[in-house]
Amino acid sequence: MATGSSVLLAALLVAALTVSAWRADAAIGVNWGTVSSHRAPPAVVVDLMRANRISKVKLFDADPSVLRALAGSGIQVMIGVTNGELSSIAGSQSVADAWVAQNVSRYVGRGGVDIRYIAVGNEPFLTSYQGQFQSYIIPAMTNIQQSLVKANLANYIKLVVPCNADAYQSASVPSQGVFRTELTQIMTQLAAVLSSSGAPFVVNIYPFLSLYQSSDFPQDYAFFEGSTHPVVDGPNVYYNAFDGNFDTLVSALGKIGYGQLPIAIGEIGWPTEGAPSANLTAARAFNQGLINQITSNKGTPLRPGVPPADVYLFSLLDEEQKSILPGNFRATLGHLLI
Repeated sequence: MATGSSVLLAALLVAALTVSAWRADAAIGVNWGTVSSHRAPPAVVVDLMRANRISKVKLFDADPSVLRALAGSGIQVMIGVTNGELSSIAGSQSVADAWVAQNVSRYVGRGGVDIRYIAVGNEPFLTSYQGQFQSYIIPAMTNIQQSLVKANLANYIKLVVPCNADAYQSASVPSQGVFRTELTQIMTQLAAVLSSSGAPFVVNIYPFLSLYQSSDFPQDYAFFEGSTHPVVDGPNVYYNAFDGNFDTLVSALGKIGYGQLPIAIGEIGWPTEGAPSANLTAARAFNQGLINQITSNKGTPLRPGVPPADVYLFSLLDEEQKSILPGNFRATLGHLLI
């Protein structure tokens, strides 16, 4: 991302994250990734988040330097078990105990880190993984939950699994949403675990990708200003891709018996470079439209008046060493440049 755009992006983030109309029990947060060759000092990043009134942050691991910087900040934190750690944690209660002791227990408490969620894996059901991590998720969650019980933290910290939107699909309209056939069983198990603990189903939604991957996708449908190509689904009309995608998940959850499960958005954003539709103007329009949509408490046709439990913008910083396999835009989703 060009240095000259950093001030504008910072202003965008400030405008987006200082919305007084947001519900007291929810917040718009940010993802904080560290896949960069010139990482900003964690203390500087935390100071910027506090200055911009960012109240929630989602991490992709449990980096000690990042967690130390977050101690005493008042920022609610989601830490992550990496996909590479899943098999060992799933296979051993003692490994799970050690992970919780090392990455959770040592940081929480008065004046410590306000850890609210542990993400067990990150998009582990991606089709490109070909089921590599699928069998580890429930055992890993079970073992970590037991570790939290032992540490007297189970009533405070919840387990979630951030999923990619390719975990579910629809032939044409949101009401036909279903999970991929090979995921139906694991998603039913996951939904049961989440429901029993009061945790949300976390999903990553990127309308930009729909636009990027299909020349037939209506550009205005990716944004929130209304579309000349709405999707009509019986009595419901969808004017933007976010609502349509969200309700496709609602329908998929309903078909496995968990249609009322809370949903949180783990990642959502728009890049500023690297693709024809990736630019500062589009990113500003998308992010502001998203904020307006969420803070209006409008909800979606299948969940009117019920916005997502949480929304985490992707991302706080550009990560130039992030894989660009999806496209060159992948490294330019940051909102601030340091």
